[in-house]
Amino acid sequence: MNTTSPAMPLAWVNGSDAPEKPSLNIGFMALTDCAPIVVAATQGFAQPYGLTLNLKRQSSWAGLRDKLVSGELDAAHSLYGLIYAVHLGIGGVPPGAMAVLMGLNQNAQAINLSSALMHKGVTSPEALSRLVHQHGARLTFAQTFPTGTHAMWLYYWLASQGIHPLHDVDSVVVPPAQMITHLQAGRIDGFCVGEPWSADAVAQGQGFTLATSQSIWPDHPEKVLGCARAFVEQYPNSARALVMAILAASRFIEQSQENRRSTAQLLSDAAYLDTPVSSIEPRLLGDYQDGLGNRWHDPHALRMFDEGRANMPYLSDGMWFMTQFRRWGLLRDDPDYLEVARQVQQLTLYREAAGALGLSCPQLPMRSSLLIDGIRWDGSDPHGYARSFRLHALGDYPTARVGA
Repeated sequence: MNTTSPAMPLAWVNGSDAPEKPSLNIGFMALTDCAPIVVAATQGFAQPYGLTLNLKRQSSWAGLRDKLVSGELDAAHSLYGLIYAVHLGIGGVPPGAMAVLMGLNQNAQAINLSSALMHKGVTSPEALSRLVHQHGARLTFAQTFPTGTHAMWLYYWLASQGIHPLHDVDSVVVPPAQMITHLQAGRIDGFCVGEPWSADAVAQGQGFTLATSQSIWPDHPEKVLGCARAFVEQYPNSARALVMAILAASRFIEQSQENRRSTAQLLSDAAYLDTPVSSIEPRLLGDYQDGLGNRWHDPHALRMFDEGRANMPYLSDGMWFMTQFRRWGLLRDDPDYLEVARQVQQLTLYREAAGALGLSCPQLPMRSSLLIDGIRWDGSDPHGYARSFRLHALGDYPTARVGA
């Protein structure tokens, strides 16, 4: 992969803006959407901002969470819902103030079903609903973390099809790279996970993709650059420089199809995803095939930059995950949705970093989106929104089993 050094004022690292902590430990999971972090760390995008990024691959989201909270990791490629769960005290560890520095990507997660279900003709949402409601099948679906994005996409999609995700099916937690093994062994009937594991399952003949996350919410928030808030408070220049480096890398990836292809090649290395480039590149380019003979170019495929629109830490994005925590009983009471989002989302720091790179930011910290069930989310009434759904679990407090 060849890059050109990002342009920047040399004074950035020479004066009072110099990073207080120049060497940072950055966690990531083996997923395609870790690309901005890997490219920033390995392709010369961090050094101009006075940083060295030490990549630390993690085997599970729970392990990544623990190292973020302990300070072993300075920042990480993280699930949106993981950061908010820790902040709210429902993340499996004592509550701690957390921060979202920027979004890393939108879209590009998927729900897959097993080959066994495909052979039974369960290849549509309607057939799945009939199997559950009319035939009484008790299916098991895997997601990657109880409060994570994949759990929320899975729950939202099932509910939109009339399937209660907590009463009608079982939910288990499985690390992303282990999904195919569990599917092949028959321990699960389907899963929701990030790429490349959905595409890899299709390539291996292990079932098919029934839905993409962008079909649930076009241009939805997904992974973030997360950290403990203490990191931002103690090392504000380092945090700002880190955002600048990753923004510059994100911009580079999306400058051309060739850059995307070279990124796929880089990610396939054993140090990162350790999977064939043929399982990474197509969906990174937006080219999908679902294992049922359907092929398409997705207009809402993986976005890691989109002129900065994929990176803006909108308040409404963080608030949405809290409404779903409340909807599914993970939160016993309504938080102050807006105030919590203002605490977590580091909007001022992001705007400073984006401005230093000459990127414009939306003036409003909220955005409006129409989801698969026809319900619009704009952040204006989170309390009412959490109660607006026909299927919910207000008053129930589910726990997800951890897969073997």
